[in-house]
Amino acid sequence: MSLDTSLPLLLAALLALAVVIAWVRLTRRRRAAADRHGTSLRFAMLCALQPVFAVLLFFTLLPPRQTATPGMLVVMTAQADRVALPAPWQGQPRIALPEAPAMADAERAPDLGTALRRHPDAQTLHIVGAGLEARDRDAVGGRPITFSPAPLPRGIVALSPVAIATPGAPFAVSGRVNGASPVTVVLRDPAGQRIDATAVDARGRFHLTGLARLPGPALFRVEMLDARHTVIDAVGLPVWTQAATPPRVWALAGAPNAEWKYLRRWATDAGIDLHLQVSLGGGLQLGDAPLPMTADTLRRFDLVVLDARSAAALGDGQRAALAAAVRDGLGVLLRIDGTVPPATQRTLGVSLTGDDVAEFHLPRAAPDDDAWRARRGVGTADTPIDSEAITAGLPVLTRRDVRVVSTDAIPLVRDANDAAIAWWRSEGRGRIGLWTPVDTYALVLAGHPDLHASLWSQAFGTLARAGTHASPQIPAQIRAPQRAAFCHLADGARITAPDGTVTRLQRDPATGDARCAGFWPRLAGWHQLNVGEDSTPFHVRAADDAPHLHAMDLRTRTEHLAAAPRARHPARVPAAQGPRGPAWPWFLGWLATAGLLWWLERRRPAAG
Repeated sequence: MSLDTSLPLLLAALLALAVVIAWVRLTRRRRAAADRHGTSLRFAMLCALQPVFAVLLFFTLLPPRQTATPGMLVVMTAQADRVALPAPWQGQPRIALPEAPAMADAERAPDLGTALRRHPDAQTLHIVGAGLEARDRDAVGGRPITFSPAPLPRGIVALSPVAIATPGAPFAVSGRVNGASPVTVVLRDPAGQRIDATAVDARGRFHLTGLARLPGPALFRVEMLDARHTVIDAVGLPVWTQAATPPRVWALAGAPNAEWKYLRRWATDAGIDLHLQVSLGGGLQLGDAPLPMTADTLRRFDLVVLDARSAAALGDGQRAALAAAVRDGLGVLLRIDGTVPPATQRTLGVSLTGDDVAEFHLPRAAPDDDAWRARRGVGTADTPIDSEAITAGLPVLTRRDVRVVSTDAIPLVRDANDAAIAWWRSEGRGRIGLWTPVDTYALVLAGHPDLHASLWSQAFGTLARAGTHASPQIPAQIRAPQRAAFCHLADGARITAPDGTVTRLQRDPATGDARCAGFWPRLAGWHQLNVGEDSTPFHVRAADDAPHLHAMDLRTRTEHLAAAPRARHPARVPAAQGPRGPAWPWFLGWLATAGLLWWLERRRPAAG
């Protein structure tokens, strides 16, 4: 028997013997004269305190051992010095990754894989600090991990990347800030002009809209301001703008009017191939040459636009061909400028109620006049911007006051009161849109052609037939020189860096159907992912760019790693005995008990 085992047993036996001797002494005193032994309560308290005194003395001399986990390795990452290490992990071996601050009691390691090779018995990991970088996450393998994160900094900690923007069309920006309210988030264009601003909600989230006018790369800026409009944090927002492939549109007008006139003018300016047929009644038509509504004709177009009168004129065979084309991917936009026959409603899979006319206002394009002017720009010599239009505000528009009875209808456009004025729904591979405004051309007459274009661009872009090729999956945040994983790659994928260097991506066979490949960017800036004839731009941030975004990304990814299903991890290792804990709490208890015993022993009974 070792000394570590025999010493506690010997001490416990001696203390137990001392308790028995004390009880015998107290019992003998109990049998003496009444003026010496006192009351029964005093006798009972003296007897009860003897084992308490012995137990506290035992743990003062030999405090209980702390629970330790064999094979536990504490991994210190960036900002680990800002985290108070929990007591169960204080006695465990520690390693410090390159991003960790200098720590006297931690072994330095170039990466987690090297650290695990040095500690082959490490079966569980405890991550402390900002979190694991991309190079270290795969090294975790199936080991269970726990995570003690460092506090997040005050600033912009999340920012959604912007998809490829279209010239003249708005793009959405969303994110989250960390810090006390009130906080305002501002979006500035590449020239530094404020084009949108909003207050964050209770969870720190915000939503902004921007506008890119010229094709090519641009760097917008998102700023976080406090109540005094002082910049707390600022993050660059890379936006790539390029003209999308214009949809092929077939428009059937039941009668000529101003709405069709200005819609065709906008389509021509936007480079959209619009085939417009305008019926005059009695078999007479204006515009382009009439086409038969057959399956072959509908395959030539990406979107069909109808009004109520042209939809009512469709025959049974035409409605059947249109419904089949929608299921095959065609988009349909129905302008509800009159009564829609029940047969057309059944073809489109919707039910409409109400047929009145109501007025509505569109929401302002920016929070104030200055931001609105910045979004509109200065125009050109051919198409100057009406400077008085912003002061006059937006005109009152009219719409058909109908209600869509459909559980799967999604709002497409909302008015200033956040009420839906246009909807869309999926049907097979295609989409069906319902449009209630009847005089959007009034926006052009009031000096707001940009808003008119934005409305119709949103409608056409949402409903038109989508491409059939699968797009590669690009990570949301890429930072040099960290590894980034690209998935859903076809053969021959390659990346062109800003300096012209071309890197061929080799898919990892272990990723299976995901078809992923790793890429380590050397330079910050815009890169091109080329797959066949398709090219997709993506932006790489510098290592020191937007550190708050990087901190949140590390934290989120490490938390996901820690929350991975335990079924993929090895069985837990039973707890073992660690070093003994502190003795001073037991000593204070023993001292208080000894004082109470002394007082009871010295206290003399009152005279009877």
